[in-house]
Amino acid sequence: MSTSAVDTPDERPGISAARARDVVDALRRGTVPHQGLGLFAVGLDRFAEALDDDLATVARGGSAFHALRGEYGSGKTFFARWLAERAKRRGLAVSEVQISETETPLHRLETVYRRLSERLTTATHPPSALRAVVDSWFYALEEEVLDAGEADEDDEAGLGRAVDELLERRLADVARTTPAFSAALRGYRDAVAAGDGARAEALIAWLGGQKSVAAAAKRAAGVRGDLDHFGALGFLQGLLTVLRDCGHPGLLLVLDEVETLQRVRGDVREKSLNALRQFLDEIDAGRFPGLFLVITGTPAFYDGQQGVQRLAPLAQRLATDFTTDPRFDSPRAVQLRLSGFDLASLGELGRKVREVYAATARNPERVALRADDAYLDELARAVTGTLGGRAGIAPRLYLRKLVADVLDRVDTFDDFDPRQHYTLTVNTAELDEVERNAAASAGDVELELP
Repeated sequence: MSTSAVDTPDERPGISAARARDVVDALRRGTVPHQGLGLFAVGLDRFAEALDDDLATVARGGSAFHALRGEYGSGKTFFARWLAERAKRRGLAVSEVQISETETPLHRLETVYRRLSERLTTATHPPSALRAVVDSWFYALEEEVLDAGEADEDDEAGLGRAVDELLERRLADVARTTPAFSAALRGYRDAVAAGDGARAEALIAWLGGQKSVAAAAKRAAGVRGDLDHFGALGFLQGLLTVLRDCGHPGLLLVLDEVETLQRVRGDVREKSLNALRQFLDEIDAGRFPGLFLVITGTPAFYDGQQGVQRLAPLAQRLATDFTTDPRFDSPRAVQLRLSGFDLASLGELGRKVREVYAATARNPERVALRADDAYLDELARAVTGTLGGRAGIAPRLYLRKLVADVLDRVDTFDDFDPRQHYTLTVNTAELDEVERNAAASAGDVELELP
């Protein structure tokens, strides 16, 4: 295998080798990458301008909301993470929370807030970024006090009092409904100043909505009990204030897989839908400046009687006309429809991923030659065929097969030609439930490419 006269990955223009490698590794595992999605996004350009306007509104202290609508495989999770990258480039914090019946039920907002804090991330800090954000906030408060001449840097006691006073002013609105939030922040700062790491960690955990926090730490900060459903929105309001003051003008919160509400008990479903309606009402009332909320769900969730239509006020809020040609869907509507993939867009997706792969390949010319455009289209047809012709659910499997079974072998072996040496075989063990059902309807799942 020769590598002469080939650029090293770091020297190839346009795509950073680290980003490309992260993307390729995730696709090889059959998962959606957490970064670099703009490198191979297909069909999302039509949303970009409107969403960038929403992000700008949020950064100015406004709020925004969208409901993503699409069948399985239409790219809802991909879309949300693509939007998250755009949000981070504007300085926003991001949190992606998967709604589930047992782990994160929507009707328990305290659990949603806890997951939010666990998955909180920024452009510079991975999850959970909560402690880094709080530390940055206190640093910003100290700098503001010193710049205003309200305290002397050498007077630790005076500086502490001035910072506490500024803290109270910044969190005044929050303290009226959730005084424990500011009390826990003061307690955390005192613990850090005293060098009490255990107490500081306990109070950060409590601010993040965690349970089973040491009673002594809470008692020292003057707070009691655990976060409840009603306090969760107050804590979110406080978190947005902290984020804004330390340089993050807002938060993109993604509630993924909200359609799972259709499978829960009727009373739980009612509570969950009402919690979502309450949340949207609070956003519209201006309680959460800097919040961009996105939920994802299937058409059945938005249109069916086991979903949004079960609660009329919520259905009215989310109502969007989809009787027109999808080409003319408004990117500024409350609901955004994702049409999913067809064979042509799958081929385009494959070409973009091949370009990303080439940024870290030892033999990029060979990759481009042997996995040419025509072959990528053939592979798209073959994978779709194994899934009963349902191109809309094929992207995950298509990209996994393309990267792991084709491009890796082309790059590694001088004499590997996918047209001669590769037969597409799909095992049920590598499929999820939806793909497995589609494959079963297609009959034999072993296809040989021409």
